[in-house]
Amino acid sequence: MHILRHLSKIEKIVHRTIAQFPAEARSFLSNMARPTVYVTRDIGPEATDLLKNHCDVTIWAHSEPVSRADLISNVQGKDALFCLLTEKIDKEVLNRAGSQLKVVATMSVGFDHLDLNELKARNVRIGYTPDVLTPATAELTIALLLATSRRLLEASEEARTGGWKAWSPFWLCGPSLNGATVGVVGFGRIGQEVAKRLNGFGIQKLLYTNQSGKDNILGGHRVPLDELLSASDFVISTCALTPETKEMFNDETFKKMKSNAVFINTSRGGVVDQDALIRALKNGTIWGAGLDVTTPEPLPLDSELFKLKNCVVLPHIGSASIETRNAMAVLTARNIVSALKGETMPSELLI
Repeated sequence: MHILRHLSKIEKIVHRTIAQFPAEARSFLSNMARPTVYVTRDIGPEATDLLKNHCDVTIWAHSEPVSRADLISNVQGKDALFCLLTEKIDKEVLNRAGSQLKVVATMSVGFDHLDLNELKARNVRIGYTPDVLTPATAELTIALLLATSRRLLEASEEARTGGWKAWSPFWLCGPSLNGATVGVVGFGRIGQEVAKRLNGFGIQKLLYTNQSGKDNILGGHRVPLDELLSASDFVISTCALTPETKEMFNDETFKKMKSNAVFINTSRGGVVDQDALIRALKNGTIWGAGLDVTTPEPLPLDSELFKLKNCVVLPHIGSASIETRNAMAVLTARNIVSALKGETMPSELLI
């Protein structure tokens, strides 16, 4: 107790002494030990305030992605980097950041934009945001499936431009989920949440592929990919982008699908050979496609995909609910703060 009283007195003396310093000096001393963070986009007030409570924060506060030059310039000397899918974090960026960089946290569940080998070699910790966006992405997957199969965008355009003349028996008809066989490629968190939401639509059979080898998850049947493709009325891609899945949906894949099949992709654009998809849609190899992800992003306005009535293209809005995006930003900020303190991160990618 005697020692504690002395320490308390010393602390009070230090604070009184600092209080007498000029404002510039007080600011320097208060910030001297604070870690620095570079944030590559406006992330909302809650996540920003969380970071500012613990760090000195520099933000690229624009709606468009940070340019490569600005990223490389602003990351120099920072202890942490808060990034998005739009930024490629590679050797060049990490070299410029410097050896003091402790953590890179991405506001995404995907991490194919990060050079994992370089980060591991430098002992830089990695944060990401799985689980948080799962329900929102599953909701959007179902919405995109229905918009594609029931031709909602096409119907809305007809109604707005005078194409709607009268009720007609087979005008703007599309395939129904009721009684259908649905195949989900990649049956992880998002794939399983999609399956749960399909239950209310009266589907006849659920097929899936996954890495766990488990059958009868959520009442579905695990089958080889070729069997899934040939048997499914709807094929939904929710798999991760890896070297094994890159452009796995190609000419041969689409030829194995039913001619009345609907293809939905809410995973990554890179799992699809887009030229092959365009050929499949034009030639009637498959009935239609709904895409929330493309290569590149944004998709050029002159892309053939935009010219096809049997293709619905969305601008990567799978997780775009207000609550989800805020939760993703806050989780990313918490990952950074925890890593800088040397604590367990709420969601660390271990490689």
